[in-house]
Amino acid sequence: MSAYGAINSPSSSALPSTTWQLVLKRPDTPKYLTLHHLTLEAADKYPGLVDYLHGVFAAELERGLTYPQEILPGKPYTRAQFDGYFFAADALVAVLGQPSADGAADPLDGPDSSTVQIGFAEAVGGRTWEECIAGCYYVKPNYPGRSSHICNAGFLVPLTQRGRGVGTVLARSYLHYGPRLGYEASVFNLVYVNNIASVKLWEALEFTKAGRIPRAGRLRKADGDGEEFVDAWVFYRRFDAPAV
Repeated sequence: MSAYGAINSPSSSALPSTTWQLVLKRPDTPKYLTLHHLTLEAADKYPGLVDYLHGVFAAELERGLTYPQEILPGKPYTRAQFDGYFFAADALVAVLGQPSADGAADPLDGPDSSTVQIGFAEAVGGRTWEECIAGCYYVKPNYPGRSSHICNAGFLVPLTQRGRGVGTVLARSYLHYGPRLGYEASVFNLVYVNNIASVKLWEALEFTKAGRIPRAGRLRKADGDGEEFVDAWVFYRRFDAPAV
């Protein structure tokens, strides 16, 4: 729950799935991934999917480097907590593409944001969640009521999928899906200044630094040796209007 209490999210019908090109940073990187718009109700229809995402997110919280939530000793981060936070509104889940037969054209291997006629289960193609889920992010209002046209998002890439450029693709796709979910602009409340990759990414996507919060997070040190207070940037960007 936010400082404003519960924030109602705008209702939206499922948006079309899209395809996005991956930069081949690792030898095992597919050419593309597909993005699928899911609510909790829709995601729960795929056995084990939300449980898997919950586990990945809980592990990220345990690392204590990127999100403000803290898992205290003896108090596990529950599935109910995850559902209420990550699936409070809309989520986009990325599925890695599969190799096509030699010489065969792949209809999913298209320009960024191209609509593809493929369901989530078909994109998964019988693979395990560990094998095929590239990452995900939520989109929800950052403020209630009269300011609910400004949204916020939180991104998650499993450790095993990092180094493939997935985070960059998810960020670009957010600029596509955000306005289509009915939002006018985006605010990121806490981008810790020592998260250099995220800071550079949002700068490259023309987000504005709206302010710097001193000592915004008590984070674990990257080397695991204790904790430290870290400042955070507040980033803002108005979305481009969707093409008609």
